[in-house]
Amino acid sequence: MTGGSPMNQLLQLNTIFISIIIEAIPFIVIGAFVAALIEVFVSENMIVRIMPKNKILSVITASFVGAIFPGCECGIVPITKRLVEKGVALPAAISFMLTGPIINPIVLFSTYIAFGNSWTMVWYRAGFAIVVSILVGIVLSFVIKTNQLRTNADEHVHVHDHSKQNTKQKLVSVITHTIDEFFHVGKYLVMGSLIASAMQTFIPTSTLAALGHSKVAGVLVMMALAFILSICSEADAFVASSFRNTFSQSSIVTFLVFGAMVDIKNLLMMFGTFKPKFVILLVSLISAFVFIGSLLL
Repeated sequence: MTGGSPMNQLLQLNTIFISIIIEAIPFIVIGAFVAALIEVFVSENMIVRIMPKNKILSVITASFVGAIFPGCECGIVPITKRLVEKGVALPAAISFMLTGPIINPIVLFSTYIAFGNSWTMVWYRAGFAIVVSILVGIVLSFVIKTNQLRTNADEHVHVHDHSKQNTKQKLVSVITHTIDEFFHVGKYLVMGSLIASAMQTFIPTSTLAALGHSKVAGVLVMMALAFILSICSEADAFVASSFRNTFSQSSIVTFLVFGAMVDIKNLLMMFGTFKPKFVILLVSLISAFVFIGSLLL
């Protein structure tokens, strides 16, 4: 933060906020459009058919399947629920849920742009996410033996049968889904960007640096920030890149991975979809593997 009058601080906040929004919106639009295409033209049954029967192989396969589902964590929980209902093993579905918002092309490309056209952070983010998702899935495959879906789970999206629509109706559905997804995701981006801008404007950089002066503290601070800011994975890289001069690379990677797996908005969705004890176990496993892995980076 730079010193100055309240008016100067407000102008600085406005500048940071607008810059984050302008950089992120194109990727939100692209992500919403591609997600809408998949919603209308791709059936979850296609994924079910390619899943191996072996529980370990299914977890590994599911961790990579996320690469073909452009989207963010805002809508991944309802998709995961439908996959489980269609016969995908829960551990595999969870592995897909954890990597889907991170390793898809839209998110990786936005990460590439946000970090100055560098592939380093892209590989760190994708690789770390895949490792965490596989480890979580393997643990779950051994400890979870019963159905963990809530019988009264709230629906967060409307499920439509697009198979009976003609081409014109499907295109209209794509446009509708794109608009819905854009505004659904956009509000989280605005809130997260505003909080991030306020933090950078009103909290001295020295304070953040002091909180994250050690590797352990830096990782913990960035995990907390990722959870609280709850920024869509298609845009979080632009916020994360603004902390490059304050936190270490491992802490930044932690922010990019943990926030896309667990944040306020998708945690609420998980509690509405899965049994509470399972959600607590899942979040605990994710937190433990991300924290330990970050210290090893």
